[in-house]
Amino acid sequence: MSKRDSLHLSLCHALEKDGWSITDDPLILILENTLLKADLGAEKFFTAEKNNQKIAVEVKDFDSRSVISELEKTIGQIQFYQWALEEQEPERILFLAISQSVYLKHFQKPIFKLAIKRNKINLIIFDSQNEDILQWINQ
Repeated sequence: MSKRDSLHLSLCHALEKDGWSITDDPLILILENTLLKADLGAEKFFTAEKNNQKIAVEVKDFDSRSVISELEKTIGQIQFYQWALEEQEPERILFLAISQSVYLKHFQKPIFKLAIKRNKINLIIFDSQNEDILQWINQ
């Protein structure tokens, strides 16, 4: 199993342990007659529900040679997904999910903090080894 697939599976298990039900894996959205499905490079985009709350989640591992390029790409993807969700499922809240190690390694840097804050990106921080949700950060 690839690292990305294992990260995706770990997050699904963590959300299920936290009481969420995975409803769409992957979630497919349409924006301006364009199909949006985050399966590029095996990143995953899916949805979950809990107590009438609905979320959409994009999972990223930030293990490319240029994490800044990956951040730029992620911001663009998140923006497209947000626009599509606003039209199709406005009740669903979008999150970017990252492992705790990625959060500590990259998301403490000023450029990452600025990008997350300015783009109002919600985060799910999870322990990929123990399959636990550690933190929800809403912008």
